[in-house]
Amino acid sequence: MDIQHFYLKRNEDISGKSGLGIVARGAILPSGHCVMEWLTFTSSIGIYKNLTDVIEIHSHEGRTEIVMGDPPKKRGPKKKGI
Repeated sequence: MDIQHFYLKRNEDISGKSGLGIVARGAILPSGHCVMEWLTFTSSIGIYKNLTDVIEIHSHEGRTEIVMGDPPKKRGPKKKGI
């Protein structure tokens, strides 16, 4: 299995901290583990056991989409009102 790419597209920011739009991008490693880089104003990197865990933690009941593939060229979250 090759490395697969994905990104998180946030449609509603319930915390008011991460913004809207593409907020993170990640890779699924051949082992199934996921590495995810946050593109938010305070960035970080997370490592997860699998994509199911990423969805469980970050989908916010469907308010954030997990999209397979590379994100469009223009990346990063948009703050509310901008």
